[in-house]
Amino acid sequence: MKKSYVYILKCSDKTYYTGVTSNLSKRMDEHKIGFHKNSYTFKRRPIDLVFYAEFTDINIAFEKEKQIKKWSKTKKEALINGEFDSLINLARKKF
Repeated sequence: MKKSYVYILKCSDKTYYTGVTSNLSKRMDEHKIGFHKNSYTFKRRPIDLVFYAEFTDINIAFEKEKQIKKWSKTKKEALINGEFDSLINLARKKF
């Protein structure tokens, strides 16, 4: 089975970028050298890999990437810090 990864980068401007890839080390190298000039991270380098999760199904990885991209910065930081019990309480509430 081919592995896929959902990852979170912390950018120099303190924002987070969430992505998905099947080759994490290659993708990190691309982010660090600015391989994709129109990417979110290009002007926000240097970047740091702060979280990743491994999946055996690329479709689930894409679903998780979309889910995390909708999260607040606080909720992403809870995930990064391994505060999994806090995630449910950090859901955005619509009033």
